[in-house]
Amino acid sequence: MSRKGKKKKILKILVVIILCLVLAALFLFKTQTGRRILYRLAAHVIHTQVQKTKDMDQNKDTKAVNTKPQPKDAKLADIGSGQYPVRKDKHVLNFLLIGIEEIGGARNTDSMMIASLNTEKKTIKLTSLMRDSYVDIPGYRRNKLNSSYGRGGIKLLVDTIEKNYKISLNGYASVNFDDFDKMIDLLGGVKIKLTRVEANYLNTTNYISNPRYRHVVEGVNLLNGNQALGYCRVRHVPTLGNVPDDYGRTLRQRRVLNKIFEKFKSYNALKQIKIADQGLNYITTDLSEDTIALLIEEVMENKISKIHQYRLPVEGAFTSPKIYEGITYPLVYDWNKNIEKLFMFLYGDTQAEAQQHLVELQQ
Repeated sequence: MSRKGKKKKILKILVVIILCLVLAALFLFKTQTGRRILYRLAAHVIHTQVQKTKDMDQNKDTKAVNTKPQPKDAKLADIGSGQYPVRKDKHVLNFLLIGIEEIGGARNTDSMMIASLNTEKKTIKLTSLMRDSYVDIPGYRRNKLNSSYGRGGIKLLVDTIEKNYKISLNGYASVNFDDFDKMIDLLGGVKIKLTRVEANYLNTTNYISNPRYRHVVEGVNLLNGNQALGYCRVRHVPTLGNVPDDYGRTLRQRRVLNKIFEKFKSYNALKQIKIADQGLNYITTDLSEDTIALLIEEVMENKISKIHQYRLPVEGAFTSPKIYEGITYPLVYDWNKNIEKLFMFLYGDTQAEAQQHLVELQQ
């Protein structure tokens, strides 16, 4: 074959290769089946990187990457003990998110939230559970919610939440506060708006543990991990909107989580994979690979970009006595009112519907 003929043959091969790559890219990114393959691969990477718990694994993971559509109801397994009546909805997945702080060898849940994905209404909702909430703890006397984890770990905390709040939990994820700042640094920081009082407080206290970073200002700041962690812990000065005390602290935490979500979604796929590869080993979870794939698909396919926020207890439905049954400064709920409001927020109930669901659970 002549040199000219060889060049033509090579050119044809290159054209065929390029066309194949283009067709493969179109298949992967422009068809639901192709995107599902990407979601499954992403889920496999995530599941490989995170720290997994063995004692609460509700789903067996497939060794091969399965790209076939999975029935969503199969992912709704309740991770609780099953001893307590809870609200279940095939369209709503509830996941417990906890931030753990270790002090003197003791491990406490400094932050507890419920992240809820509604696969019918295509929404993500984030509900803070105040750590001073006065609750029934299975096997123990009533106490504050954040004492549950220290007594019986994640299993007892899940049962405590299900018993008191009457909602099914489908999985959990936890992060140690010592690692939280590292995750934010991997994202390149998060933008948070501070009041003048907040900025002054952060600069003159040790909430920002590294003195080099105590230079935040009033207005929007790009907070690094150390600064953001300090911001999340503040409760002695009001936050933006004049929300005080622990209510302000939980609002700060929800704001930071929302900014993490927005920042991660703003990156392209390659950057997201790089961040996930480095940051996910800071997270412990019981979620199966199938469930992770489902969550990714729901968020990406439905272009969910906003997180709706809530907090329990709700205003006007609790008291905060100085001491109650020997416990100092607990938040004592009007449980019926709070659960009704929670059902209305998570499931879109009318008040009458929420009341009816609660009555059925109490029978």
